[in-house]
Amino acid sequence: MRKRAEYEAFEFVLAPGGVCVTNASHANPSEHEYLVRVEDGFPESCTCPADERFEGACKHRVAVAIRRSILDPALEQSVATDGGVASSNPHDVDRDDDPECDCEGLPEGVPCWACYRDDKRTFETEDELPQRES
Repeated sequence: MRKRAEYEAFEFVLAPGGVCVTNASHANPSEHEYLVRVEDGFPESCTCPADERFEGACKHRVAVAIRRSILDPALEQSVATDGGVASSNPHDVDRDDDPECDCEGLPEGVPCWACYRDDKRTFETEDELPQRES
């Protein structure tokens, strides 16, 4: 499983409750997007069929676990949503103060990475996972 988690072309997006993992190795990547939930320091579950059907972690969970650059921000996000301190109004963003902000070009309710990373904005609801454009 680890080999596949290392060589397949995964794309990662932080999402409420974990990481949205897209397998770009497939001909139709949008049909292979799954949410890996991160809890207590590790990828706990995945919405893919294999994670439910087989024993052990699926390749999406392994892919998140072996990439500290993905797992660490997901863990920080998990702590904030589990009682950590968040900004008082995460949807109130002063874009003029942040030259990295790209929120303006995104769908309503979806923050850019810079605003999400800095706790300036969050996804409006957990149901709003980033979707790929076809």
